[in-house]
Amino acid sequence: MKIEALFVDSESAAEPEVERISTALGLVPRPVGSAREVFAAVQAAPDPVGAGKRMLYLTANRGAFIRDCPGTAHYTCCGYRILHVAAYCSMDCAYCILQSYFHPPVLTYFLNRGDLAAELQVEFDKQATQRFGTGEFTDSLIWEGVSPRNAELIHLFAAQDRCVLELKTKTTAIERLLPLAHRRRTILAWSLNRAATASRYERGTAGIDARLAAAARAAARGYPLAFHFDPIVIEEGALAGYLETIETLFSRIDAEQIVWISLGALRFMPALKAVIERRFPGTPLACGEFITGLDGKLRYFKPLRIRAYRAMAQAIRRRAPGVCLYLCMEDDEVWQEALGFVPGRRGGLAAMLDEAAVRVCGLAR
Repeated sequence: MKIEALFVDSESAAEPEVERISTALGLVPRPVGSAREVFAAVQAAPDPVGAGKRMLYLTANRGAFIRDCPGTAHYTCCGYRILHVAAYCSMDCAYCILQSYFHPPVLTYFLNRGDLAAELQVEFDKQATQRFGTGEFTDSLIWEGVSPRNAELIHLFAAQDRCVLELKTKTTAIERLLPLAHRRRTILAWSLNRAATASRYERGTAGIDARLAAAARAAARGYPLAFHFDPIVIEEGALAGYLETIETLFSRIDAEQIVWISLGALRFMPALKAVIERRFPGTPLACGEFITGLDGKLRYFKPLRIRAYRAMAQAIRRRAPGVCLYLCMEDDEVWQEALGFVPGRRGGLAAMLDEAAVRVCGLAR
């Protein structure tokens, strides 16, 4: 994280973590009366989307920490529970929906850790299998240099037997997590792509080889793993690169350590197209063969998606026939054509993922 300005909500300025974060960043926090002051500073920049990655706002989450995944109608959702611990990302992926999701986007970290722990305890007390993750509105591990939040979450999840935590990242920031007593209740997950796509469109992220090396180190410390090929960018010659990444993955990682692997093709709301073209001039990313899906997002033509999914699924199944493999936000037709079944015949996607967590992470049934 390359933070140039640090703001703190005046009502949260006395929180102990403010001093820890300001010391880690070498910055003096500027108290503000409301988020509007931070937003004004971001909007005054020539590139507000980029400026928001270099300004950090510390505040309290005054809403719910735990939220359901915002799946859309017509497409199968995984039933993931979001832990909303922070917002936005310091890395700069051309396709990132967060560029237009937040208005304006600004790095935000929530300080009221006690409220988060209390909400989680309510869920733990339900004694039901649940999957939680912090990687929906931010990258889970970009905060490692400034906060012990992940270590605290790993400790909380290790103390119970029904739920798992997924920390999803494009970084290699795992050093502080490796020695922790996680009891396999935390899944370390990496977003993967073909090397050329990552190099072209994922600025400021770790390379694919580095991500897989970090995953191998985490597996050696007993962490269950997950991998997400999302977004798959369909370009001329790209499929061979994705198949190469899959081969590299299984040359380094024991399939028995993998809880699940997801496949998801590039999709985005129409408003993001202008942002991509403005911030990444000359990129062909938004010029693919797109149609408007039932959820209003631009998606590749269905036959293109099916072809990519089918080829990648076949490659994964050759190396890991027992791994839980699923599609992110696709309909039954695509599932059937690409994977040969629909989730409803196996109890639904959420049940499939819950079963994988029980089997690989050792959760209580």
